Amino acid sequence: MSNHYYSEKPNVASNEQQHEWQLRGFKLKFTTDAGVFSKAGVDYGSQVLIGAMEFAEHATVLDVGCGYGPIGITAAKLAPKGHVTMIDINERAVELSKRNAALNEVHNVTVMQSDLYEAVKEMRFDCIISNPPIRAGKAVVHRVFEEGYELLNDGGTMWIVIQKKQGAPSAKAKLESMFAGVEEVTKDKGYRIFKATR
Repeated sequence: MSNHYYSEKPNVASNEQQHEWQLRGFKLKFTTDAGVFSKAGVDYGSQVLIGAMEFAEHATVLDVGCGYGPIGITAAKLAPKGHVTMIDINERAVELSKRNAALNEVHNVTVMQSDLYEAVKEMRFDCIISNPPIRAGKAVVHRVFEEGYELLNDGGTMWIVIQKKQGAPSAKAKLESMFAGVEEVTKDKGYRIFKATR
């Protein structure tokens, strides 16, 4: 079965929906579908991350596990002079992100299908943002941290959202073992936002 949202090719029947969300002052439209993460709308963890994330308007940003694009597309709006690269293993999510970027007239984005960082491993970024695929297991989440660290410029930041009950304390400890500085920027309804600085 490949019906979980971190499958390369979801085999669940397509069932597209349209949603509108207000994110960081931008009114955005998203087409979602079955077989992608949070098809009913922007999940609360992503909303908390979007509300907290900060980077320069000219930053190069990487959205890891972009789904249908709410985090990366908002990031592109916040970094109008920068560029956002959005990656996901799920081909349906990648196609939706491309369509949603066009739908919201966001042009400073590149969307790629990628098994974790495979497609971007030669690139470097000022900022990595991720609502990591917790259900894929701790080993995958720790790879998001470890391999992402290698792609950050000096002084670059990684912004992560993770629920306390889904391993926030161990995730923070893992980040602290690698990064120069880690702070819990905010917490909301059990969600923790960590900012790790290289």
